Amino acid sequence: MSHGLRSLVLAGALASSLAGIGCSSHHSYRVYDAYYTDYHPWNHDEIVFYYQWSDETHRDRHRDFRKIPPEEQKEYWTWRHNHRDHDRDHDHDRDDRH
Repeated sequence: MSHGLRSLVLAGALASSLAGIGCSSHHSYRVYDAYYTDYHPWNHDEIVFYYQWSDETHRDRHRDFRKIPPEEQKEYWTWRHNHRDHDRDHDHDRDDRH
């Protein structure tokens, strides 16, 4: 492989790595819930909850959570804590019996 071709392949690999890093940091970050004083990773799972809340409350699901007014953020966190991970741990009650 020529030096120029190797450089091109290396540059392509580096560019795709950086693009992947940019995408993952855009979709995963931590959000502080000041009302319940805890953190939530804003990842795919949290986005599913946010979409559900948005749909149930007839809001635009594509708004960036960080840009909605504080009173709506509080409403979301209240809703969210009342819907805490019901879909993730179906056997939670069984876990306590062992």
